[in-house]
Amino acid sequence: MLTWEDALLGFMAHLKLEKSLSDNSVQAYRRDLFKLQQWALGNEIFQPTRIDKKQLQDFSAHIADTGVKATTQARVLSGVRAFFRYLALDDQIEQSPADFLVFPKTGRTLPAVLSPDEIDAMIGSFDRSTFEGERNVAMFETIYSCGLRVSELVNLGLTQIHRNEGYIQVIGKGNKERLVPISERALKHIFLFVEHYRNGITVESKHRNTVFLSAKGRGLSRQMVFFLMRKSAMAAGISKTISPHTFRHSFATHLIEAGADLRAVQEMLGHESITTTEIYTHLDRGYLAKTLESFHPRSK
Repeated sequence: MLTWEDALLGFMAHLKLEKSLSDNSVQAYRRDLFKLQQWALGNEIFQPTRIDKKQLQDFSAHIADTGVKATTQARVLSGVRAFFRYLALDDQIEQSPADFLVFPKTGRTLPAVLSPDEIDAMIGSFDRSTFEGERNVAMFETIYSCGLRVSELVNLGLTQIHRNEGYIQVIGKGNKERLVPISERALKHIFLFVEHYRNGITVESKHRNTVFLSAKGRGLSRQMVFFLMRKSAMAAGISKTISPHTFRHSFATHLIEAGADLRAVQEMLGHESITTTEIYTHLDRGYLAKTLESFHPRSK
């Protein structure tokens, strides 16, 4: 008899070993599927292999009744569908009962975007005469120059920076590697920090290759980067809700607004699907009008 606990442990191992998902992503799936497990046990469904389409529809209605956002409902149901597809792949069930689940319409929320002046103001809020200040300038220049995820930023290694060639090797989701060009300005600040500050501290052995460290030689957490960005936004007088992803959004938006090819931006961001990148095409009407006027045959 396959219990919920055994099935979920197998699914977590599948996500980590077969799908190469990060620990954070695996735990996010676990938290969402715990909702299904608790609901099922409360309805005396003690084996995941016994659940059917009607019961999953009831669970979907239960999630909606809790009042969570449509995006949260969609995320939970996406995890449920992945779980039952895993059971089918593992020959625990013949067919997934979750394939016909109806997902709530979530729409697309446009991410906050910073202007180049706002980014300059945030970077200019740091005192570059200090270890932390020069490091923060280098980090912010790097994440904006390359459109990195915060996890990619804090895990960036010295050996991943190819200064003469002008690019960095980025290890993204699923341990997939991509090459991203990096600006001269970002490179300048990285090596100012490394040569003037980083090389003068004692570094923990596991972080010898890590670029951005604390003054105690330890790696930085994602939460610390969040904190530093919000602090610098306040210092710059910016009222928008800022996160490291805001810099990534701004990187992509500024490129597309300047006429960059969407496929090139997709490659630099490390998106598997072009549809994910398309969210950054929320360009202003003036830019769209100019594009139409310049390129459409009827506008000649």
